[in-house]
Amino acid sequence: MQRLARAYALLMQGCGFVAAAVLGAVVLLVGFDVLSRNIGLKPLVWINEVTEYALPLATLAAAPWLMWRNQHVRLDLLGAALAPRAQRTVDRLSAALALVVSLVIVWYGLLALLDSRAAGSLVLKALVFPEWWLYVPVPIAFGLLAVECARRVIRPQGLAAGAPAAAPPGKAG
Repeated sequence: MQRLARAYALLMQGCGFVAAAVLGAVVLLVGFDVLSRNIGLKPLVWINEVTEYALPLATLAAAPWLMWRNQHVRLDLLGAALAPRAQRTVDRLSAALALVVSLVIVWYGLLALLDSRAAGSLVLKALVFPEWWLYVPVPIAFGLLAVECARRVIRPQGLAAGAPAAAPPGKAG
């Protein structure tokens, strides 16, 4: 069980790393694009397109990592008004709802991916590639979110009123 927890922690940290790396690459590419335009170099036409695809990728990669770290967006107003036990119940119910929503998005993301692949659709811009490549991160990211939501339903780690944020699994807090 400990080995599984470590592997899961590495997977979640990998999601955070991917998000950071993608955003770092976007910063470098946009910076290069601005600099090259200002010093009179011919701009690389694909930079805008790559950054357009990179931002959703970074968002999708960051989502499971942020939820795992308990740093996702959440409404704490209700939690502050509830007793710790009631708050854990609300956390568990919201995790169950998020699990269902995540699984629905996984399903429709897979359908979109498979439909695009079967149709042989291409993205025809500065770069030309199969359209289904754009859909690959959606079921993966929402699948990881579903796993995290399921983990929270089984073993809730919500914030008790006035308590600090829970440390990620495997971390001493």
